[in-house]
Amino acid sequence: MIKLKNISNVINNTAVRSIATSAPLNEADSWFSKLLVRKIEPTKESHSRMLSDKEIIYALHTHNVRPGYMDDYLKNYKTSVQLVNDKKANLSCNLVASWTVHVGDMDQCLHLWKYTGGFEKIDIAKEDLWHDEEYMSLMNERIKFLRSRHLQYLLAFSYWPKIEFRPGKHIYEMRSYRLKPGTMIEWGNNWARAINFRKHNNEAFAGFFSQVGRLYNVHHIWCYKSLLDRKETREAAWRSPGWDECVAYTVPLIKDMHTRVLAPTEFSPTQ
Repeated sequence: MIKLKNISNVINNTAVRSIATSAPLNEADSWFSKLLVRKIEPTKESHSRMLSDKEIIYALHTHNVRPGYMDDYLKNYKTSVQLVNDKKANLSCNLVASWTVHVGDMDQCLHLWKYTGGFEKIDIAKEDLWHDEEYMSLMNERIKFLRSRHLQYLLAFSYWPKIEFRPGKHIYEMRSYRLKPGTMIEWGNNWARAINFRKHNNEAFAGFFSQVGRLYNVHHIWCYKSLLDRKETREAAWRSPGWDECVAYTVPLIKDMHTRVLAPTEFSPTQ
């Protein structure tokens, strides 16, 4: 019969091996708390100022389309994009990407806009467009095709690669995380290292965190040639020494998460 003390040692040793990382542990701290969250010093700087450039704001529009109205909706939105492009010099904004959801929330479209010049430029664009009869007519028509809609203002993480438009045919994956309040800096500290494991195949498209709308939201957007390419790329990341450590540190920061596979619309600047 195995003694109780020996059983306890076996369990403890197994637990340590199963989640241990390469980061050295400080004996003054408990090994469990040190392992899960990298500590940061208190700061008087806002999270957004430390993690991003506040002069560039991204607007993520999520539109849930009534079943059977997708073609009408996309035609309407394409016309709206063309109208905004004609007024671009005055609005300081441009469409970065436009997608339809293929896996996840069906009958859903996502549109990502970029405003250069901070929230001041967003105010100017709103004032201009809401007094444009053609634009408002398109908005009123679009309402007929929608079940619901949501808008978030986002900032880009400074450590992510610069957004590059992709020619050819791709799929995109948006992985969305709702973090525990107060953990954004820890998330940024860890992902500033983790992103280095995912740059080799150029799959990292964009990384954002929310400013207005649902708060403590993070969106990571990845670009792949296909679902098979996604599978192989993610498996390769897990074979990279250090990737598992980054995951071990960030998982405890998450309240919930979900993922969507996206396909660019024919008028999306990135394909």
